[in-house]
Amino acid sequence: MSISNSRGAAPGTPAGAAALTPPADATAPVRHPDAPAPGELLGAHYEHCFGCGGAQPHGLHLAARAEEGVRVTAEFTVRPAHQGAPGLAHGGVLATAMDETLGSLNWLLRVIAVTGKLETDFVRPVPVDTVLHLDAEVVAVAGRKIYCTAVGRIGSPDGPVAVRANALFIEVKVDHFIDNGRPEEIQAAMADPDQVRRARAFEVNP
Repeated sequence: MSISNSRGAAPGTPAGAAALTPPADATAPVRHPDAPAPGELLGAHYEHCFGCGGAQPHGLHLAARAEEGVRVTAEFTVRPAHQGAPGLAHGGVLATAMDETLGSLNWLLRVIAVTGKLETDFVRPVPVDTVLHLDAEVVAVAGRKIYCTAVGRIGSPDGPVAVRANALFIEVKVDHFIDNGRPEEIQAAMADPDQVRRARAFEVNP
């Protein structure tokens, strides 16, 4: 089973499975010299983000960590608020967890990028109270296109595979958020007196 997710999608993003296959002229990703060090927690890019923000009472509160190369690991606990079928995680929540983890890779490239296409394969059910361990990496870059993949495992980094995903992210300018976001949130973020927090709100859209 596959779904497509276009949260924050860039206009003109190609459709179809071929969009997730790097072209022949794609290059290997290069970790930015200012990327967070391996082992460092990335933290929330925006407190109101449903995926990583602490201000969302029913959000995933997903915590991602930089690894070697252009790779991140993350985990989140499936809560009762994340149910679809009784006692099981909603598939859309699992897709969001994959999107959030894959988006976190952009911190290592130090680019502003949004989800262009996300294809998620659900391998097995994920029970409530399960800790889902996620592992994602960038596989190729072609111009503004960033190709990446991820896997989510139940209970531990070596646990049974529950979900897999492949994604295409598109590099954009900060105007993408300023021009398309709801003015109230944009103005509030820009008015934040904390310079670092203000910059991070617009730096990436994982």
